[in-house]
Amino acid sequence: MPTSPRIGITVGDPAGIGPEVVAAALRAFANEPVALCVYGDLGAVTRAGGVLPPGPNQEHASAPVVPGKPAAAAAAGIVRAVEQAARACLAGELDAMVTAPLSKEVIADGGFAYPGHTELLEEVAGRGRAVMMLVGRGLRVALATIHCPLREVPDRLSREGILSVLETMNADLARRFRVRAPRIAVCGLNPHAGEGGRFGDEEARIIAPALADARARGIDARGPFSGDSLFHRAVAGEFDAVLAMYHDQGLAPLKTHAFGQAVNVTLGLPLVRTSVDHGTAFEIAGQGKADPSSMIEAVRLAVEISRNERGSRDEL
Repeated sequence: MPTSPRIGITVGDPAGIGPEVVAAALRAFANEPVALCVYGDLGAVTRAGGVLPPGPNQEHASAPVVPGKPAAAAAAGIVRAVEQAARACLAGELDAMVTAPLSKEVIADGGFAYPGHTELLEEVAGRGRAVMMLVGRGLRVALATIHCPLREVPDRLSREGILSVLETMNADLARRFRVRAPRIAVCGLNPHAGEGGRFGDEEARIIAPALADARARGIDARGPFSGDSLFHRAVAGEFDAVLAMYHDQGLAPLKTHAFGQAVNVTLGLPLVRTSVDHGTAFEIAGQGKADPSSMIEAVRLAVEISRNERGSRDEL
């Protein structure tokens, strides 16, 4: 890796606030020791006031759009930008990628079945299992299930699946975040973590056995704990990370605690990817109201993880 980490930023949906927050990040890092390049609708970024860096930027605009007016025709360019940035990471041309938000509805209307970035990156990588983790103000929260209807969550949970996520979290916390002997707290699925089976048996039948398996492999996995009090303990520093069973169980407290400063990190893949903690915000796009804080933090974290990965390789 060169002294300056090479970070690719994808614009996301050009009708959303992606161009604005990318433009702000380019300004924020203009004099920093990091080599940035942009993938996506480059014209949308320049119209938002961004000055493109001199690096190998890539234009991926499949349709002209107006801020605040999403168009399905733009989906191909949005997806292609993410694919190309990911392939550049896999090829060693980039050290990390940072993604601005895309609209799941827009890419679905454009003919793409991906529920989000995570699943798209998993397909491009071709190996590894993607784990979604958000990081903000000292709190780290990963998810056992990601984008699915709530009624499907119990059926998607398995002893083997939870163990796999815990193994990924443990490895990446150590390598990418330099956390020695990570302490991972695990949420139960049901109120009061099942209350001894009164409110459900997933804790006893699936989650607790997965934790036992993890501990047998040297992972400090604790729980299952009731989700209504666990996050307070994590914020207080009792744990290094939390594993939630489903999307809103983990992300509602995380975003309450750190909205605008949180960063989405994809674990478990052979590439480094960070992202913002918000959506496309079509309703304010082009109005100068977008807060770029999460994008700026996402770039900072991508740089940090890239350097930590280099340090881990140097220690081998």
